Amino acid sequence: MHDESFRAMKILIIGGTVFLGRAFVDEALRRGDEVTLFNRGQSGPTPSGVEAVQGDREDEASLLALAEGRTWDCVIDTCGFEPRTVQRSVQALAGHAGAYAFVSSFHAYADWPAKGVDETFPRHACSPDAAPDEVPYNALKAGCERAVEEGFPGHALIVNPGIIVGPGENVGRLPWWLETIARGGRVLAPGSPDRAMQLIDARDIAIFVLDRLAEGSTGRYLTTGVRESTTMGELLRACVDATGSNTELVWADEQFLQDHDVAPWTELPLWAPDIPEVSGTWTASSAKALAAGLRCRPVAETVADTWRALNDGGYSRPNYLQGKIPVGLGKDKHDAVLAAWDARGSQA
Repeated sequence: MHDESFRAMKILIIGGTVFLGRAFVDEALRRGDEVTLFNRGQSGPTPSGVEAVQGDREDEASLLALAEGRTWDCVIDTCGFEPRTVQRSVQALAGHAGAYAFVSSFHAYADWPAKGVDETFPRHACSPDAAPDEVPYNALKAGCERAVEEGFPGHALIVNPGIIVGPGENVGRLPWWLETIARGGRVLAPGSPDRAMQLIDARDIAIFVLDRLAEGSTGRYLTTGVRESTTMGELLRACVDATGSNTELVWADEQFLQDHDVAPWTELPLWAPDIPEVSGTWTASSAKALAAGLRCRPVAETVADTWRALNDGGYSRPNYLQGKIPVGLGKDKHDAVLAAWDARGSQA
């Protein structure tokens, strides 16, 4: 829980208008911090109560204009994906902020998702000035981290979130389940309802990071949910409860789903099959962060709040087609696979 004795801070947030960035803004304003946002003004509306500086972090002139004559207690970077771009931001802001918090990812660790990682596991090899076409995509976050660590030596706070959910989620994983289940009827569910999961609410990451910055902490933390804090069955039943639907969850065998070309993770979001290649997806250790003050709200609370946010108009709706691979199983394919699952007994 946030310690109200922490002093208010002057914060620069790179991004800040969607999902995790928005969670940081909301929490910082709630505790009385002074917030400046720097972004292109294209991803979402600017929250009220902040100073908005429009610019492109890939443009050196924009960064220099942002930094000129300004100082902050800390920078929070929620949208750094390429090392060279992050390095450019770090170099422009060095000397203008006391600390730099970078929101990275589990993808920085070379062994994830095959193994359940912690802060001691090796990161991908990637230089702090790497271009995106020079290394595999999953390695880019490791290079971004190195850029921050080199540019703010001793004053870098690196957080590696696991799978983030919560109000305003723009990736669309939990929103897809909620909207699919809200329609009612019979809905395919993958594998066993007892499959343990490990999710974290974006708001809990924001509280944890802001608390660490307020107390002057630096270093590295895996910020994910408590191991086995929920199961796929509990998550989907929470979706049924939140939406008030009459949905029947139809639990289909994982191998059957794969034999029918249902893609894990994308077509049935948050489904990580029980296979060695992804066996560490839900087993990372958040012990260090928990000992330092991370608190994770119940997943059912997150589900209910996400459903409310999808319907109250306060957040941009998720774009299920934003990536190269759409999120969610199309209705025609869903119904065909469900019919095949129903028919398997008669074919025996």
